[in-house]
Amino acid sequence: MALIQMSILSRSLMRTVPVTVVLPADKMSDFNDPLPPEKKFPTLYLLHGVIGSTMDWVSGTRLERYATDHDLCVVMPSGDNSFYLDRPGASQNYGQFVGEELVELTRRMFPLSRERKDTFIGGLSMGGYGALRNGLKYHDTFGAIVSLSAAIEVDGIASRTNDTDVFMQKRSFAEECFGDLDKVVESDKNPAWLVNKLAAEKADFPKMYIACGDEDGLLPANQKFADQLTALNIPHTFEIGPGAHEWDFWDTYICKAMDWLPIAPCRPGISSGHVTKTGSTKFD
Repeated sequence: MALIQMSILSRSLMRTVPVTVVLPADKMSDFNDPLPPEKKFPTLYLLHGVIGSTMDWVSGTRLERYATDHDLCVVMPSGDNSFYLDRPGASQNYGQFVGEELVELTRRMFPLSRERKDTFIGGLSMGGYGALRNGLKYHDTFGAIVSLSAAIEVDGIASRTNDTDVFMQKRSFAEECFGDLDKVVESDKNPAWLVNKLAAEKADFPKMYIACGDEDGLLPANQKFADQLTALNIPHTFEIGPGAHEWDFWDTYICKAMDWLPIAPCRPGISSGHVTKTGSTKFD
């Protein structure tokens, strides 16, 4: 497994952006084996939450191990506190960046599959929202969406005020991310609106895996979204598990999500961690 930290120049954002990549290209079944044959890796573009960073998933979960087990490349960009939306006037087009530019750039840099069925987007909290919104908006690019504890509730966004000490709940913060709050619900910034639009167009929906903790305050919004998908007969998986808005939950469910993704089954082997799927080492 290679853990790569890099900065890439983005036209969508007009600046360099930190990106972390997990690439299991060095995985082998035995130390005496030759290098594995070249392959095009399936790829998960994985987004962090508010006040997060490109390293959050690596430090907060066992992501490297899970990705290596699944022969899956994982690309984790910095999204700042943008909700992965576009603000063209400020040259901060985070939706375009994760939905188009980052995919193309990393495909040029690494041995990644260019097929939709091998290209996925996921995230937690703000990143769970960003995965749903951009996975649906760019549904021709992404074959599957993984959304954990998504901060997906926009129905009441227009009534927000600045009468709170929590910056992410302030009206001013929402306006910076979403623009005119009166227009959000009936726009592509609302995943529920996008679902209705794509259903009317009979679009080919990405597969969707949605999970939220039973003690998470975002559970009602996630349940409502899952109910909408059910009512429209849109295939999806929705799971409620023990936990709150916390890394223990996300560590458990990113592993479940990787098992759910339409990729090859786990394959034992040795990478830079020198550990097989069963946990035994192979030094002899």
